[in-house]
Amino acid sequence: MARTAAALHILVKHQQQAEDIIKQLEKGAKFQTLAKKYSKCPSAKRGGDLGEFKKGQMVPAFDKVCFTKEILTPHLVKTKFGWHVVKILYRT
Repeated sequence: MARTAAALHILVKHQQQAEDIIKQLEKGAKFQTLAKKYSKCPSAKRGGDLGEFKKGQMVPAFDKVCFTKEILTPHLVKTKFGWHVVKILYRT
């Protein structure tokens, strides 16, 4: 069972914008570039890089995606902060 994960994310207010970002990623856009352009999170300055974090450290819905979904694939998740496009880099 993984105890830590590292991820990039882009935080936006609306589901439609998050879905549009995923489409751009599928067409080859760079995650870090889109994070700097669209994300409302302070991590935008770092290309959406959240670094490594422990299981249970993030809000539950975000945490679940980071510790159960496929690595290196963009995922959409809604939290109290808005809509996240999440790319899990690795788990340990």
